[in-house]
Amino acid sequence: MPDTEHFLEGMHAVITGGSRGIGAAIARDFVERGARVTIMGRSSQTLELQAQKLRGERGVTISVEECDVTDGESVSNAFARSVATLGPIQILVNNAGTAKSRLFAQTTREIWDELIAVNLTGTYLCTSEVMPGMMEAKSGRVVNVASTAGLRGYKTMTAYCASKHGVIGMTRALAQETAKYGITVNAVCPSYTDTDLTGLAVKNIVNLGKTESEAIAMITGVIPRGTLISVEEVASAVTWLCSPAASGVTGIALPISGGEVS
Repeated sequence: MPDTEHFLEGMHAVITGGSRGIGAAIARDFVERGARVTIMGRSSQTLELQAQKLRGERGVTISVEECDVTDGESVSNAFARSVATLGPIQILVNNAGTAKSRLFAQTTREIWDELIAVNLTGTYLCTSEVMPGMMEAKSGRVVNVASTAGLRGYKTMTAYCASKHGVIGMTRALAQETAKYGITVNAVCPSYTDTDLTGLAVKNIVNLGKTESEAIAMITGVIPRGTLISVEEVASAVTWLCSPAASGVTGIALPISGGEVS
């Protein structure tokens, strides 16, 4: 897939959690391939800083929308503004997410509700905003950024695993419903990736009594190749799923795991 190929030319893509990490890498890939991009997140200031980096490149059209994916009204308003600014949405990447590590006995209802709200309900709310338009157009791509935690279990990650298993279940079910409309719905499942969330995972393990070096070794030890997944590796998979070459691919949960999950 040549870097210069503009196969997203003229398409409007929305990326939640688009101000940093995986979301920012996806946004860069998309604009390089000609898409008009809206990045969404909870901090307009952080979003604007990322947008400015991308606007410095020739021919880039990028918009920012402040959005709390756990709040239905916030989501509806952000998507309405996005459509008013850049037109109908052809691509949605549900990337916004959060993680907390606790033993099950220490997983409070507050922690449980937060992870389900951000990771699973947020995916539902955002997808609900774009699906009617995609069905009417008989075309569209939805990519959900899940996790290897949606394909297996991890100690101390009960709530996170539950939320990501839910995202994958939703992906597979919705793919069955929408295939006849020319819409693809897929998930990517990164292992531990070089992002702020992995830094948070290190801190969470340290809080359980490990040193920082022990925590890092535990995380990288999960991945057979011995190194974290890069945000560019995840972005490349998402971009491929939105390309013409992947038009027949729907309902998959694609591991990007360095051999951890096959």
